[in-house]
Amino acid sequence: MAKSTPADVETTETYDPLNCTHTALRVASRQLTQLYDDALAPSGLTSGQALLVARIDEMGGAPGGVGPSLQALAKRLSIQISALTHALRPLVRDGLIEVVVDANDRRVKRAVLTELGLKQTRQMYVLWQGLNERIDLVLGAGTTEQLRSLASLVAAPGFAQKVLQQSA
Repeated sequence: MAKSTPADVETTETYDPLNCTHTALRVASRQLTQLYDDALAPSGLTSGQALLVARIDEMGGAPGGVGPSLQALAKRLSIQISALTHALRPLVRDGLIEVVVDANDRRVKRAVLTELGLKQTRQMYVLWQGLNERIDLVLGAGTTEQLRSLASLVAAPGFAQKVLQQSA
C-alpha cells in the first residue's frame, strides 16, 4: 500500500538553512571553535579546555587555592557533572589540574590548577586575547559586544522556557 503525502507538506515552505537561527549559530560556533583551537594550540589547550581552566582559575582554583567544587564548576559551565568529569580527564592526565577531596566534606571533589596548569592557562590568556582583538577588527567596533550580548540572552536561564511558552 502506497503512503500518501500529508496535506500540510504541500503547503509548507522549503527549509532554508541560511534563514534558520539554529543552523546559523551552529555554523558560526564551529567556525569560531576552529579559530580558537588553532590560536590556542601553542598553549597545549583546546578552546573547550581553555574554558575549563579559565573557570577553575576564576573560581579560586589557582595552585594553593581551594578550587571550585565539581558541582559548582558544572553549574557555572551549564553542563552535567558527567560531561564535566569526562572533560577534566585529559587535563588531569596531562598534569594541568588535580581533582582533590574537600578537606571538610569528603563527598565533595574540587578542581585545582597545578603549577603547569597555571602556566598554560596564563599562556592561553595571551593567545586568546590576541584572537579576540583580531575578531574585533574584522567584525568592527561594537559588533562583538552585540554578538556576545545576544548569545548571552539565548544562553540565559529561562530562555528556552520563554520560547516554548510562545507555542502554547
